[in-house]
Amino acid sequence: MPVLDQREGTDAPAREAVSGGVQPRPVILATLSVRVHPEAERMAVESAIDANPAHPTLIIANMLWLPPHPTTLTLAREVAVLPHEEDLDAVRETAARAATRGVHVELLRISSRRPLAALLELVEERGAGLVVLGPDPRRSPRWWRTVAARRIRRRAGCLVWIAPG
Repeated sequence: MPVLDQREGTDAPAREAVSGGVQPRPVILATLSVRVHPEAERMAVESAIDANPAHPTLIIANMLWLPPHPTTLTLAREVAVLPHEEDLDAVRETAARAATRGVHVELLRISSRRPLAALLELVEERGAGLVVLGPDPRRSPRWWRTVAARRIRRRAGCLVWIAPG
């Protein structure tokens, strides 16, 4: 009868140490054509810094619902959403505050007939590690935030944080 070798330790495979070549995943701060909630801004910026202290990356996605005006979309897509229909200056201020803390910020203005589907596509394309859904609750309809939160939590392949309210 053969003799079995004795092994020390457990049967679990040894985990290899994570090398320095692993790319940290960016944080996406999404708003729904309104200004960003202050708590969501704080969470997104601090998470980006914690995820990669050397080169923190934050993508601010201002999601705009594109109205069904075929002629406008054909001739002048950039004016399909009027300035009073979005809070672009406030979103730019959020980007500026994050940049002053040393975070590399990419501000995207995404207009789509299906903004939530476009957001989920962005999350997948960029390989986000965290999505912060942070529209200001005083400026966006509650039902819209509820639908957005439910869909993003269900379909995003990463962590999701939703602004209070």
